[in-house]
Amino acid sequence: MKFHKEGIASLLIVLVFSAIVIFIAHFFFPQYLIAHLFAYALSGFLTITILQFFRMPTRVFTKGENLIIAPADGKVVVIEETEEGEFFKDKRLQISIFMSPINVHVNRYPIDGIVKFFKYHPGKFLAAWEPKSSTENERTTVVVEHKNGKQILFRQIAGALARRIVWYCKDGDVATQCEQFGFIKFGSRVDIYLPLGTKVNVKINDVVKGSQSVIAEF
Repeated sequence: MKFHKEGIASLLIVLVFSAIVIFIAHFFFPQYLIAHLFAYALSGFLTITILQFFRMPTRVFTKGENLIIAPADGKVVVIEETEEGEFFKDKRLQISIFMSPINVHVNRYPIDGIVKFFKYHPGKFLAAWEPKSSTENERTTVVVEHKNGKQILFRQIAGALARRIVWYCKDGDVATQCEQFGFIKFGSRVDIYLPLGTKVNVKINDVVKGSQSVIAEF
């Protein structure tokens, strides 16, 4: 189990805060055991929360030329045909994965290919399960073209708690299936838009794992 680099600043803040809380408990309330216990309990809870949120478990990747791998851990909350209006401007098959605060929040490329489009959108912080979050929340849009010529689009979408989206990709990058392309902090959602006719291997409420679960096939 590794600790993701995006959590280093958060962990340092929690450790400093914990040290201050413990110091205050001992310095100002030296005779109150309950204050000491509360300080240690609060510090332990916050530290464990940060460690579990930014964990990066070691995984055996699932790869395949025609396989589309889950880009994130979470629950499948949407499978529907819809209009994609930003890049394709036509009908696409949408699969959405909701990531709760207890999920691993590393985002990974679902296919091999070339990044043909990238854009960051500032926006709101509606709850990630709200339909409008796909178009109104802070988000990124990434389009990768497979060597078979087919393109898929995926979005990192911030939620009510997620106040920072991190991405590591740009136009022209080589996308390697299952490698990291970003990270979203504290609860969020990833939408994937596939060509119509793509075989879907998941159903609503399925729990998937990024870099391991096959969500669809070309």
